[in-house]
Amino acid sequence: MDRKLTREALRLMELHQAFVRATVVRATGSVPGKVGASMLVRGDGSTTGTVGGAALEEQVKARALEAFRSRGGDLLHFDLQAWKPGGLPSLCGGSVDIAIEYVPARPNVLLWGGGHVAHALATILPTLEYDYSVADDRPEWVGAERFPTADRREVVAPGALWSVFDPASFTHLYLLGYDAMKDLEVLRSALEKFPNEIGLIASSAKREHMYSTLRTQGVRREALARVRSPVGLEIGAESPAEIAVSVVAEIVRGMHPDADVPAVLPARPAVKEEDARGRSA
Repeated sequence: MDRKLTREALRLMELHQAFVRATVVRATGSVPGKVGASMLVRGDGSTTGTVGGAALEEQVKARALEAFRSRGGDLLHFDLQAWKPGGLPSLCGGSVDIAIEYVPARPNVLLWGGGHVAHALATILPTLEYDYSVADDRPEWVGAERFPTADRREVVAPGALWSVFDPASFTHLYLLGYDAMKDLEVLRSALEKFPNEIGLIASSAKREHMYSTLRTQGVRREALARVRSPVGLEIGAESPAEIAVSVVAEIVRGMHPDADVPAVLPARPAVKEEDARGRSA
């Protein structure tokens, strides 16, 4: 990969944006893109670099966009021989193998509430190079001494959260607050404005009260199904540190959707309101 592509890949990673890297890994005969030729494809279909141009590149771009949907990679073979069945409309005469690598968005986590679970999360997330910011309306709970590695520490009222933070810049939102009504206000706005993963720490009673209130305000059950509650992998976590481990483990698993998950950490179905078990912050 040349320096331009490397810089662009790093830029997208710092912006927490997923991309696909397509690389020629084998070339036989006459082909325009030699081994090592690479192209980055962004989610909007724009590209940097080249794997050979023309019909080949359009085919690779289309398969890259499929990789965004499947969140997985592939190894593709193309014959640049118009006269061959299945060949591309090219007279080059050779063939290429191209690796499609899906690079997921590097996690950028927003923590609402600077309590014990947030503090425990803040000790783990940086070890994985996952970025995080923390917001609370209590100044003493978001200080630099408490969250020294946070990208941002903001004292903000629940209703002003999205005027301070850009919701699209975060991959995960966790509601770890200390006040049910304030958590409810953040959750209501997040369901409208936050496009990615939402996790809520709540007892079953608190969660049902919040959901019931939101339903009376017109929020559909399908929207509430977006919320992960309880949060984290089911490992029997109880303490704030254990809950933080389960939450981070769930984020890691989401980064590797094709991984063979051991039976001890089964993938859970969407949590139903009536049988969800809560955890306190």
